[in-house]
Parts: sequence; C-alpha cells; structure tokens
Amino acid sequence: MSDIFLNVNGIEVIYNHVILVLKGVSLQVPEGRVVALLGGNGAGKTTTLRAVSNLLAGERGEVTKGAIEYRGERIEKMTPAQMVERGVIQVMEGRHCFAHLTIEENLMTGAYTRKDGKAAVAATLEKVYAYFPRLKTRRQSQAAYTSGGEQQMCAIGRALMADPKMVLLDEPSMGLAPQIVEEVFEIVKDLNTREKVTFLLAEQNTNMALRYADYGYILENGRIVMDGQAKDLRENEDVKEFYLGIAKEGRKSFRDVKSYRRRKRWL
Repeated sequence: MSDIFLNVNGIEVIYNHVILVLKGVSLQVPEGRVVALLGGNGAGKTTTLRAVSNLLAGERGEVTKGAIEYRGERIEKMTPAQMVERGVIQVMEGRHCFAHLTIEENLMTGAYTRKDGKAAVAATLEKVYAYFPRLKTRRQSQAAYTSGGEQQMCAIGRALMADPKMVLLDEPSMGLAPQIVEEVFEIVKDLNTREKVTFLLAEQNTNMALRYADYGYILENGRIVMDGQAKDLRENEDVKEFYLGIAKEGRKSFRDVKSYRRRKRWL
C-alpha cells in the first residue's frame, strides 16, 4: 500500500456563509497515483480542489467541518503560498496563462518559489520541453496567440516548473479537441510514471479520466456517491449508464431515465 499523500476527511465547504457546497466529502490520494474526481458540472469537483490548495478564500468560501491532511500535516489554515512550498500546485480550470507573456516567460513564472538555483530551474525547463515539444516550438510566442491545447500544456508545464510533489488538475479536457485531450492525458500518465508526480484531477470526461486514473471518486451534489478502482468503475453498470452513456438494455426513453435517476441506486 502506498503512503497516503492526501487525506480529506468529512469536509464541508460553505460559500458566503450560507451556501453549502460540499457535504461531508472524504477521499484519499496515495503517493505516486493518479486519482480522478468525477461528476457533472456543479457537483463540487473544483470546490474540493480549492479546499485542498486553500484557494477558497478568494471565492468567499471556507472549510467549516472536517479535516484535510497532506503527508500527515493538517493544512486547512495554511495559505496557498505555504501549500506551494510543500509541493502542492493547482492547475486552474480554463487554461489560465498570462496572455501578454511568451510561453517561456509563462513557464518561468512557475519557478518563482524555487530555491535550488538557476541550473536546476534550467534543467526542469528542458524537461518540460521534452514532455511538451510543441511548447518548445512556440516558446517565443505570446500565450494569447497560441491554441487552447498549447495553453493547457503551458499551464501544466508551469506547474511542473515548481517541481511539485502533487498536482491538482482541474478539468484538463475542457474545450479541447479529442486528440489534444488524449495527448494531455498521455503526458499526465507519463509524468506520473516517470517523474512520480501524484495527481488529483477533476474531470467531467469520465471515460477519458477512468482510462488514465488508478482510482476514482464520483461526486454528486457535494457528496461522494461512489468510489473504487478505475477499472472497476469503468465496468460498473450505473457508471456506464449515467457517466459513460452506455445502457445495458439499449437506449431508454427519457421518462424511464428520469424515474431511474430518482431512485438513485447508489444513495
């Protein structure tokens, strides 16, 4: 059994002191694994990642119950900067790049907190270019004039420049062409296998995420409704029907699906 890197235990998150978004979420991320957080839009995936990286305050949110431990240390009261120092880096949803900077300048901002010298940073930059050859080609291009796929690669590459132990990846497939999505996930798996980077990724593309993850948690309305090994979730009939669009009995009428959804077998 791998060491548990991240242990989220029964957390509740409230926005603006009134809106309860997470209702007792618990999950674990073992060291060196890829764990997927799955669910539809509004299920609470991004909020869970922000609770871990301590970015909730900027959205007027806070963890009001439960505990979050990273490598055995309670982290709820830490600043985002302290989380970065501990090697936890979040790649935000929506490919946030500095539009006016070049690709290489964007990447270098990720190394801002490094204290191991210019040679080590330069070596990491070359490693990032090895994983993302397209970024090397576009290194002098302004980020604003690169494609969505290149911006997503830049955002992940910038996180790698911080020499992370764990990357929180929010909706990496959003708005990207299918072949680019596959390329991004291949790189994530490669980084996990070769660099031993641990990933917690939030993703609506359940099919893609379960192909590349080791373990998955399914969120609905702020609660974990199912979890298991990725290969087991891929074969689960409920997951197939509601998240992969595959019904065992063939296509159902919308009315049947609605009544079936009301029953919620897993709740």
